[in-house]
Amino acid sequence: MPSPVRPHPRNKRTAQPVRPPHERELLRICGVPAVRALFERDPGRVERLFFEPALRGELDACCQALAGAHKPYRQLDRAELALIAGTVLHGGAVAIARPRPLADLDPKVARAWAQDRKPILILDGIGNPHNLGAIARSAAFFGLERIVLADRPDQALPSDAAYRVAEGGLEHVALYRAPLRAALRALRHVYRIVGTSLAGDSAGMEPTADRPVALMLGNEITGLDAATLALCDEVVRIPGSGHVQSLNVASAAAILIYLLTRSPTG
Repeated sequence: MPSPVRPHPRNKRTAQPVRPPHERELLRICGVPAVRALFERDPGRVERLFFEPALRGELDACCQALAGAHKPYRQLDRAELALIAGTVLHGGAVAIARPRPLADLDPKVARAWAQDRKPILILDGIGNPHNLGAIARSAAFFGLERIVLADRPDQALPSDAAYRVAEGGLEHVALYRAPLRAALRALRHVYRIVGTSLAGDSAGMEPTADRPVALMLGNEITGLDAATLALCDEVVRIPGSGHVQSLNVASAAAILIYLLTRSPTG
């Protein structure tokens, strides 16, 4: 049972629902891996498709799907694609698609997640959309299915840049949004909450028999604050040489997700 999508607030003058900024504009999803993942997972969101002629064979199934839905697709050169994509880093293909609404974290559903024993991620103020995309890509690569985004103004949401960096990963993870304290209250009885900090213990995070792990990563600059760390069951860090203070949060996420998902004998 999916978590409910938060009802939109209404315009006081027109009484019409006001969509949040994340849902107001179409996304430009770039690159063949991201475009193909979108068509495989949720083709109804796609409104238009543009691509380089050399990629027609790779995207033929996508074109057929759009033709069946009476939606346009077109071959363009790289310069024209860059104008549509808003970047030269378009990978030869650009799908124009409706965003996927963010679901609210439902406490009852969240507690049921623990039954599959898979870790989840909690992102508390990851502000850079490139980092969000890279984390989603790592999560999808290692088979994590759920990411909870803290409901705070500086938390990056799915965007053109996040989708481009994720290379299809955002289609394979379910995103939920919740105030951080509410998320922790919903999860802490069935998940072991593991925070990250430079002051934490060296990361081992071996699986435990009682609860799977909810791994929490903080803002790129400020990290997790002291009050949040105090709510964690464990606080970890990735040990290094000391020549630089820390890793980029997306790199740290990939290492920690690997540690969480490796087999006991691996």
